[in-house]
Amino acid sequence: MEALIIYPENKEQLVAVKAVMKAMKINFKKSKESLPDEVVSEVKKSLKQAENGKLKAYKGIKEMLD
Repeated sequence: MEALIIYPENKEQLVAVKAVMKAMKINFKKSKESLPDEVVSEVKKSLKQAENGKLKAYKGIKEMLD
């Protein structure tokens, strides 16, 4: 059977979708889309480096490997 991922645009839509699914006895689970903690911390680190002017422009993979 197929699985669906639904992206309600507001709380009203979320409540309505849940009500319909419950009324039709369709099983569902709640899940928050989020990034792993290590990804969030590295992005914050990179943003701080950018603010301090410590980032170099990317010019190509070859330059990165040299």
